[in-house]
Amino acid sequence: MTPSPVPYKTTIVFDENTLPAGFRKEHKTKAGVWGVIRVLEGQLRYQVLAPASDTALEPGIIGLILPEQPHRVEPIGRMRMLVEFYNQLPAV
Repeated sequence: MTPSPVPYKTTIVFDENTLPAGFRKEHKTKAGVWGVIRVLEGQLRYQVLAPASDTALEPGIIGLILPEQPHRVEPIGRMRMLVEFYNQLPAV
């Protein structure tokens, strides 16, 4: 049995005030890099720009970021979140 992938990097926990400006505008991961957005408290708007989708993330609802997929996030009120980065498709 193959072990589940583990993140090679995890961001610090951000809140609505410390969320970097770069996360709020269009950006993407590098080739071969997946991301998992985990909301710890509150809600976060996760917009994938291609193909277009708009999802409200909250604890228990993760946002999967595919390699090179343009996306952005925006807090919905008070929130706390982090991002995990993987070099293979994570088991979510």
